[in-house]
Amino acid sequence: MIIKILVGLFIVLILYLLFRPKGIKSGFDVPEVFPEKWRLYLDQEVNFYASLDKGEKAVFEADILRFLKRVRITGIQVEVDDEDRLLVASSAVIPVFAFPDWEYSSLHEVLLYPDLFTEKYNFSEQGRNISGMVGSGGVMHHVVIFSKPALHQGFDNASDKMNVGIHEFVHLFDKQDGEIDGIPHIIMKNQAVLPWLHLISENTNEMLAGKSDINIYGATNKQEFLAVVSEYFFERPKLFQEKHPDLYKVLSQVFKTDLANSQVGDNKLKRTLGRNNPCPCGSGKKFKDCCMNHD
Repeated sequence: MIIKILVGLFIVLILYLLFRPKGIKSGFDVPEVFPEKWRLYLDQEVNFYASLDKGEKAVFEADILRFLKRVRITGIQVEVDDEDRLLVASSAVIPVFAFPDWEYSSLHEVLLYPDLFTEKYNFSEQGRNISGMVGSGGVMHHVVIFSKPALHQGFDNASDKMNVGIHEFVHLFDKQDGEIDGIPHIIMKNQAVLPWLHLISENTNEMLAGKSDINIYGATNKQEFLAVVSEYFFERPKLFQEKHPDLYKVLSQVFKTDLANSQVGDNKLKRTLGRNNPCPCGSGKKFKDCCMNHD
């Protein structure tokens, strides 16, 4: 009986992807003016945004609105709220913030799952260990999938050097030249491929020998190495520069930003308002249950 249910869920997902409305739609009414409650949430939850000046924040907000107008965000057996949309969009904007008018041309839709999932996109069976994935081939070609809890965890924990949202969008950044191969188009353009491959090899050997603080998953292959060190770069820029100066220098060129010398530290700014704190509107409710989710 359980097997039949799991098969049925997988078939429903495939049918949805095949017969969902065509075209690029956001899936909800995107506001024309960035809501103040969204700014408050980003200041509390997204350190990259909180560290920007007023003008840069306006650019970040415009990028988020443009992303939400273009890419649908759909929950599979899970509700999608404004917090989810803002974290997905922030994950997309952060790696390409220095690239005006950037579009993830191959992406049409982001799916949010209620839990970790398998390589066959199943979140109900044993062996689930995937928190994010860029779809490939067939109906999944223009799709990215995230575990909703893992997406939030990536922003909640600013000290672990990991962020699944940034990780998967770096894969899409890598894919912009046609292939996810761990060699961004900027490295190809500057003919710096061999030095980059040498850095990958050198650091991978240190990781496998237990002599590196880079997540061992980055030793899987070149493309995962790029995504893993990029998470570290955006999450803990000062520490990354201190521990891995050569890698930091390359990624600063790849993403056109010197975070360690422009951001406010490595960790999240001290929060004066968390999602479980009383809402500042005076309703007596928690922030997450009040102004964040209601107009």
